[in-house]
Amino acid sequence: MLEFRNIDISDKPRIDAALAESQFMGCEYSFANNMAWRRLAESKITFFRDFYICCAFGTDDGIPHFMLPAGKGNYREVIDEMKRFTDSMGVPLVITGVTDNFLPVFAELYPDAFTITSDRDSSDYIYNSSDLINLAGKKYHGKRNHLARFNKLGCTYSPMTENDFDDCITFGAVSYNNKLSENDHSFVAEQFAINTYFSYFSELGLKGGVIRKDGCIAAFTVGEPINRNTFCIHIEKADTSFDGIYAGINNCFARDAAAEYRFINREEDLGIEGLRKSKLSYYPAFILNKNTIVFK
Repeated sequence: MLEFRNIDISDKPRIDAALAESQFMGCEYSFANNMAWRRLAESKITFFRDFYICCAFGTDDGIPHFMLPAGKGNYREVIDEMKRFTDSMGVPLVITGVTDNFLPVFAELYPDAFTITSDRDSSDYIYNSSDLINLAGKKYHGKRNHLARFNKLGCTYSPMTENDFDDCITFGAVSYNNKLSENDHSFVAEQFAINTYFSYFSELGLKGGVIRKDGCIAAFTVGEPINRNTFCIHIEKADTSFDGIYAGINNCFARDAAAEYRFINREEDLGIEGLRKSKLSYYPAFILNKNTIVFK
C-alpha cells in the first residue's frame, strides 16, 4: 500500500530524475512548486518503483487528488496501486492535470472505466519565448507601448542574487497585507511558497529577476526550467503604481533567463477573470489543457 509523507529538499534528486524522464510541460511538474506550495492543499508524496507520486489531501471534496505520476515504468501498475489506495478509503480515484495527449493512454488501459472533465481554470498558458522577448508585430503594439512607458521610469533590472532575498520577501509581505486577505488560505499559502523559494533558492535551482526604482524593489519574479524546452514562471510581483511595471518585469526576465528555451509557461489563471484577460493579451502559442479523471 502506498505510504505518503511530506516532501523534503533531500527528495530533489530522485524527484528530478522522475520529472526528467517524463518531460511533462505542466507547471505542477516542478520539484520547487511541489515543495513550495505543499500547504495549499496539504500535498504529500510517495514513490512507486521508478514513479514519483504527489497527492493533495486537503481538497474541497475531501477526496485525495493525485497528480499523474511522473517517471518510467508500467502505468497500469502504478495507477492500479493508486486505485488500491483510494479503494481502501472508500473513495474514487481522482487524477488531475492530465493533458489531452495522455487521454488515449487511459482510454487504452481502462476503457469506459472513468469520466473526464476539462479543467480550464488550471490549464497553463504556454508562450513562444521569442514572442515575449521581441513583442513583434501588430498584435503586440499595446504591449510595446506598456514597455515604452516602463522604460521611461528610470528603473533598473538585474538578475536576482542572495542580496535581494530579504527585500523581495518584505515586498511580497506588503503586497499580501495590502490585499487585506489575511484569512484567505490561498494568500497564506502563497507567503509560505515565497519564503520557501528564497530559503532554498540555490538548492532548488531557481532563477530570479528584480526591478528597482530609486534602490527599492518595484517588481520581482522567480522561475526555472521544467523540461528541456520550457521555462516556467512561478511567481511575479510588481507595484502597479509604476506604469508598465508588469510589462517590464515580464520582458526583462524573459530576455535574461528564458531566451535559450523555446517556450515559457506562465501557469494557470485560476478562473480569475482579470488574470485570464491579462494572460490572453500576450497571445499564448497554446493553452495546455488539463483534465480531471475520476474512476467509476
